[in-house]
Amino acid sequence: MSLAQLPDRPDIDQLRRQARELQRAAALDGDAGARRRLRAVSDKVTLSTAQLALAREYGFPSWRALADEVERRRTRRGEPQPDPPGPDFLTADAEELINGQYADRPQLRPVLDAVLAALPALGPVTVQARKTIVSLVSPRRTFAAVQATTKSRVDLGLRLADVEPAGRLLEAKNINVGAVNLRFALTGPGEVDGEVLGWLRRAYDESVAPPAPRRPARRPGPVLGTLTVVIEGSDLPGLAWCPGPDGPAYRNVHVALHGHGPDRSYLPMPGRGGWLAIEPVPADAPSARWEMPVTVRQGDAGPDFGGPFVRGDRTDRHLALAWGDVPGDGTLRLFRACKFGFAQVDPGLVEDALRPGRRLVARVRLTDARGNPGCAGLAWSVERAP
Repeated sequence: MSLAQLPDRPDIDQLRRQARELQRAAALDGDAGARRRLRAVSDKVTLSTAQLALAREYGFPSWRALADEVERRRTRRGEPQPDPPGPDFLTADAEELINGQYADRPQLRPVLDAVLAALPALGPVTVQARKTIVSLVSPRRTFAAVQATTKSRVDLGLRLADVEPAGRLLEAKNINVGAVNLRFALTGPGEVDGEVLGWLRRAYDESVAPPAPRRPARRPGPVLGTLTVVIEGSDLPGLAWCPGPDGPAYRNVHVALHGHGPDRSYLPMPGRGGWLAIEPVPADAPSARWEMPVTVRQGDAGPDFGGPFVRGDRTDRHLALAWGDVPGDGTLRLFRACKFGFAQVDPGLVEDALRPGRRLVARVRLTDARGNPGCAGLAWSVERAP
């Protein structure tokens, strides 16, 4: 083709669609004519190759030169600047990454296309493609992600607050994007239906809503003293444990204090945000004991607790024991935790334990009623320090 064969009013969006259709025909449909047109400029079957082939057919040395000519004609006609292309018009780099995601599962690409087709109705959306996943980003944050998870399923992950898994809306697993927490498992474009699009709209609306105003930080109350807390455990379950006939087998079970204490012996716990397994005890030991300081302050509704071993917000201050398997790589793989809530401790015991020479003691059996790792029979008391 020559330059004269361009339409009088060429549309860059239409040219982009032509290039993408050419690339798909060559890559997915095996169209011999499409492949021949691409091979005229490159052996690669990519969107950038299709754009270059189209530009050359119109008599331009590059796609950029063709796009510049389209813009020149638009400016000469005095037309307003068009809106930026929507998410349906992916960049060449993004299209190439997505092609790689679906190269061995082309029947699933229409699922992604069905999701992308719904985006213009939501509002401004940026489509970010990576090697294995496509993120959907509103002007404020990532609100969804699309991932070809298996050869027969695409997961549409959504970031939704205060929503529990139910029905088709499943817990998000293996979608490590932003705070995506729920997902739809989709096997065909027809499953991108009203229900799916409704939840996609909700995720988008939540993402663009203004953040709630921050409450002014509370000033901590005056310190009442430092409490010495002791946890004494008995009846440990043994080193080996299997939760059921289909469950994993744990062969080196340990129990430890959950906290931050770099001055003590500890094992890291992968994926636990920096919390450590402090002073781990093998689960075949005759007993276990941990002692720790806890800062007590005057709170709005009674004593408040803090320190490197205290977890939870003001309504749920607690200590915790971590149960896990120690595979020999220097870590503890958590499978269960037990909480010791300060809300269940009589404030009178706390006041008594703050007196000099006293301590607050929690005694607990480290097996449940079935003999599994756990915590049972918890009892708090105040004792004199030795």
